[in-house]
Amino acid sequence: MKVAVVQIGNSKGIRIPKTVLAECQIEDAVDLQIEGDKIIISPYKQRPRQGWSTQFQEMAKENDDSLLLPDVLEQEVEGWEW
Repeated sequence: MKVAVVQIGNSKGIRIPKTVLAECQIEDAVDLQIEGDKIIISPYKQRPRQGWSTQFQEMAKENDDSLLLPDVLEQEVEGWEW
């Protein structure tokens, strides 16, 4: 399918037909990869917090998982109203 490259501000872009977007399940974001002289466009499917479990395990192995703030809230803090 041939599509025109159009000027969009200081950049250029292409218009992808709605049917192509639906067939490829592309909604709001895409992942762009360059392979040689080709641009590969695929749906961006990363989920929030994806990979966190593995990263936390790696941090624990490196002893880099200590708390940054104390786990206990002192209730005798001046200026606080409960």
